[in-house]
Amino acid sequence: MYIPHSENEREEMLKRIGKEQLEDLFLDIPEKFRFPHLDLPPALTESEVLEEISALAQANNAVDELICFLGAGVYHHYIPAVVDAVLSRGDFFTAYTPYQPEISQGTLQSIFEFQSLICSLTGMEISNASHYDGATAAAETCLSAYHHFRGKRKKIITSCFLHPHYRQTIHTYLSVLEDVEIVEQCISPDDGPLTSMQDLIDENTALVFVQYPDFLGRIYDYSELADLVHGKGALLAVAANPISLGLLKPPADFGADFVVGEGQPLGIPMNFGGPYLGFFATKNDFLRKVSGRIVGQTEDAKGNRGFVLTLTAREQHIRRERAISNICTNQGLMALAATVYLSVLGKNGLRQVAELCYHKAHYAAEEIAKIRGFSVERKVPFFNEFVVTCPRDPDEINADLLAESVLGGYSLKGDYPDLSDKMLIAVTEMNTKEEIDLLVELLTEIANE
Repeated sequence: MYIPHSENEREEMLKRIGKEQLEDLFLDIPEKFRFPHLDLPPALTESEVLEEISALAQANNAVDELICFLGAGVYHHYIPAVVDAVLSRGDFFTAYTPYQPEISQGTLQSIFEFQSLICSLTGMEISNASHYDGATAAAETCLSAYHHFRGKRKKIITSCFLHPHYRQTIHTYLSVLEDVEIVEQCISPDDGPLTSMQDLIDENTALVFVQYPDFLGRIYDYSELADLVHGKGALLAVAANPISLGLLKPPADFGADFVVGEGQPLGIPMNFGGPYLGFFATKNDFLRKVSGRIVGQTEDAKGNRGFVLTLTAREQHIRRERAISNICTNQGLMALAATVYLSVLGKNGLRQVAELCYHKAHYAAEEIAKIRGFSVERKVPFFNEFVVTCPRDPDEINADLLAESVLGGYSLKGDYPDLSDKMLIAVTEMNTKEEIDLLVELLTEIANE
């Protein structure tokens, strides 16, 4: 381990702050907790540590080594080389927070462009400068709705087909508010959102939260649900797949008040789980209830265009005790990746990616449905994911597929015990016809065993 300070330097620093020894810095900590014994293995040399970490890394399976049909919120999409080229520039490759606009114009402008692109994508009026991930953005949406009604409406209704991680994070965030009631709409997959939710929405409801497409990949038009929600004076939040918005109508068209989601598909690798990007967009009406950062465009004294952080009194570094939320990240590097990705593809390019995902997924669904013992849920339109009913345990099937270097679908039994014989298959523009045909061939062999 490299220790940068010499003994003489440490003594000089202690002398400057009026301390005699290093241990004096920890006197405020109860004595029994100051220097606990740590049951650690023997120390290793640098080369030994590198060898051990490399061995652990080699045990991972990456999508450039496997054929991937796994989605459930994180997807294998093509990332243009220019995305990484821009991210790697020293101008952007920093964790610096752009509080001082006079030296942060490049970063602030990239964040402003990100916000503008998210508004164009979702159809909403304003966007913040992003969150940690989609689950965080979902939880922050619930806090925004709660504070919009000043705590007078205490019910949050979430669809049971909102991503499980989003629902878990919502429960974690809202657990500090003792009077909040979180109601999960638990229904049969055959029921639509309007039928299942209309009896739950009342004058105590602050927010209704759905997903588009939902966790099972299905596409619903939430226009009637939005009318019902607004008729009760409540708000509607929609968690959206950003790639699908290249093809589907934006949630703003059916009356969403908040549109949030996971920005990972927008030029960010799967990365074994992160870092990712949570986007958050809403209407002007809720501007002062938006968490996180917002970058605004202005003019300097000479009339030149400039960018600054706006409404900063909402943030924890100004009025922490009055803040709607204490989140203080903008995932700046990930937001830049999404900005470059969307800028490079443009409106037509994003639509082309979405269409490829849609058509390839439907080809896969049609072929899998022909296999004896397998069936595909196709009662409701879907985008790039669909549910497959399996003749055997989905985990066993996925193990067989992995032995053939194919990363299979997402087993639903952990999140939905009633769907224990089903898996969720995801197809993106990265899956070739040959890869889909190989999946069908392998599933056919499994069915005949």
